[in-house]
Amino acid sequence: MRPTIISRPIIKLVANFTKICSYGLYAIVPGIRFEIPSQSDPLIRQPPRNAEVGIPNIIWQTNYTNRVTLPVYLNYLFNRLMSPTFEYRFMVSKEREAFVRNNYSSDVLRAYERLQIGAAQADFWRLLVLQKYGGVYLDIDAHLLWPLHRIIKSDDSEMFLKIKTGEISNYFVASRPDNANIKDISRQVQLNIEMRASDNVYNLTGPGVFNSVLNDRSVNTGYYLDVCNQGNFTNEYFQYLDKPQGKWTKAQSSISVIRKD
Repeated sequence: MRPTIISRPIIKLVANFTKICSYGLYAIVPGIRFEIPSQSDPLIRQPPRNAEVGIPNIIWQTNYTNRVTLPVYLNYLFNRLMSPTFEYRFMVSKEREAFVRNNYSSDVLRAYERLQIGAAQADFWRLLVLQKYGGVYLDIDAHLLWPLHRIIKSDDSEMFLKIKTGEISNYFVASRPDNANIKDISRQVQLNIEMRASDNVYNLTGPGVFNSVLNDRSVNTGYYLDVCNQGNFTNEYFQYLDKPQGKWTKAQSSISVIRKD
């Protein structure tokens, strides 16, 4: 029996309970916020993995702000408890751009800067940061279902998340540095931007690119019901409380994904 058969419903129940309680809190104290740190050391120190063989013990996340509502912060705390041997690193929008500027060529930076929607920028950035440093990327509303050191084996060089449809999603991505598959997906994203291949974030920079590039390849995958879920601790309301334009799908309906040169 898979252990997440037991852990998954318990996590979902507790997470949804805290989310419901948060509505009451924010009705009384709407301005309360919590700060996510840009870097946090592992809660339990272990010898670092050999990045040439395995996936480094680093979790990466990003958001438009580091001052978040309680549900988002509880989601962050839960992931830290589920990954005690992992270092945590977080970047806001400006820091993402600085990372690309300092670590990649002018062509890559130019492509990144043409993206006008934060979600598309985050899509591209997660590939670039994993290609450079390796580790595990999680969306800000994603939460683990089992301790991360049990999910990722010491000799894994990558792990992609397979969802119910059988397709690969990108809200969880794990990789060692200089991974050929991540590099190819990143190059395809860059090409999509340069060629204005799509006006849809999903196909321009998101999961659509993962599925088109990896379609005929044998890659290591984990099933979303055993690895990582979304939206139990938090939701669109709590994630975008300080962002009037709301979720990326709303922004996409009002502005172009790619800036016109």
